[in-house]
Amino acid sequence: MTFIQLEKEFTDKLSSIHAPQEVKSLTWLSINSVCKLERAKYLSMRDEEIAQSDLDKLLEILEQLKDGSPLQYILGEADFYDLKFKVNPSVLIPRPETEEMVDWALITIREMKGETEVLKIVDIGTGSGCIPISIKKYIPLADISAIDISEDALITAKLNADLNKTALNFIKDDILMPTNKEFVNTLYDVIISNPPYVTDSEKSKMHQNVLNYEPHNALFVPDQSPLKFYYAIADFALNNLKKTGSLFLEINENFGNETVSLLLKKGFKDAELRQDMYGKDRMIKASF
Repeated sequence: MTFIQLEKEFTDKLSSIHAPQEVKSLTWLSINSVCKLERAKYLSMRDEEIAQSDLDKLLEILEQLKDGSPLQYILGEADFYDLKFKVNPSVLIPRPETEEMVDWALITIREMKGETEVLKIVDIGTGSGCIPISIKKYIPLADISAIDISEDALITAKLNADLNKTALNFIKDDILMPTNKEFVNTLYDVIISNPPYVTDSEKSKMHQNVLNYEPHNALFVPDQSPLKFYYAIADFALNNLKKTGSLFLEINENFGNETVSLLLKKGFKDAELRQDMYGKDRMIKASF
């Protein structure tokens, strides 16, 4: 089978569950991962036969994609902020909008002289560790802790820290009822979090490969308390964020103004709401 024929096979099998552009992306990412080809070289050899061992792997990937499994879980890795991260069903797949929040945080940390002074930073609900590891990679002096309630998520995050040669402090705790003394007794220069924020009623709008494979405890909140994690994080920040520090939150696009209002009522003097690349209310920076 040639690469052109393989592309057609991917299109025929996946067009009923994915948009055309997404099928093209899945096809290329699969080929790139298995065959280790640069894009320019690949385009010059699309009519060539695929090595049988590579073809077997690609057809197996196609079968799993056809069943709805996310490509990142099939490959066992995802790209985030120019770094590689191991992913599995115990952690969310890192997303581009979270990269935007990391970028905003890095700009602020540099303004706080984080490249020459040791700043204490904590990521609440770390999952794969993509947020704190990315920050540590670009701000090596930072003293960063990463918190998660899931032991499996922390195992994955530790693997990613090793993979990206970064040293972080990982803590198992629940922000809704924090008990770890180190966590609750430390003052932080930066608190950052991408907590669960998708409401149960929004499930019907989500793609099945998210619903069926990604961890629900990292995604969903009840309709009756959509901001429960933001209340908990805000209360924690009131006691544990330095007066000169900054709080960064990724948010549900439907609750931007509500989340800003929550923070202002809690005592923050400044809460800036920003949109992501898709024009959706997606992140907030707050300070005292």
